Amino acid sequence: MMAHIEGVLSPDQVAMFRERLAAADWVDGRATAGEQSALAKRNLQVPADSETARELGEIILGALGRNPAFISAGLPLRVYPPLFNRYDAGMAFDTHVDNAIRFAGPVRFRTDLSCTLFLTDPDDYDGGELIVEDIYGEHAVKLPAGDMILYPASSLHRVAAITRGSRWSSFFWAQSMVRSDEQRTLLYDLDNTIQRQSLKLGQGDAEVVGLTGIYNNLLRMWADV
Repeated sequence: MMAHIEGVLSPDQVAMFRERLAAADWVDGRATAGEQSALAKRNLQVPADSETARELGEIILGALGRNPAFISAGLPLRVYPPLFNRYDAGMAFDTHVDNAIRFAGPVRFRTDLSCTLFLTDPDDYDGGELIVEDIYGEHAVKLPAGDMILYPASSLHRVAAITRGSRWSSFFWAQSMVRSDEQRTLLYDLDNTIQRQSLKLGQGDAEVVGLTGIYNNLLRMWADV
């Protein structure tokens, strides 16, 4: 499942992020890549241990904790500290798959979900699409600044070469309470149905209460916490 999470950051927050990142030091993005990914990766990155990365990352984590769409789609147990990358003209990230396990200090994360939060308006650059492959083919993603795409970390994906401008984003991973993408998708679809029916019929409607019970019992069955 791929989910477009709108408005994670406000326009004012995006502008502040851009200002802070413009003043940051950027290093070769291969510093955080696995052995295979390092061969495919051509971009720049803000060091993960920098004050800028830590402070901006905390703002993103706070915003995600208040975002019902992210919580519904991802059912997050842990979210990896956000990182920041930049693709200038000629840079790209060829087809790869993300590492299954990531370490944040002593904490291990299983990377169930990959997240890309766009920080550049689409009209400001050409190329740079995030291209995710699944059984239905390839999906090219290029979202407004402040929006985020959530997709299975097990997917083959790439970032198309930039031909004009510069694409800035935050990227990170989440470990979900529900390991299976198929199960998460069913829960997400069911939750969306419950929300629509609640608006139409009211939360106290018997059908809504019944669907909510099914949702919670499935989550109880599948969740690993």
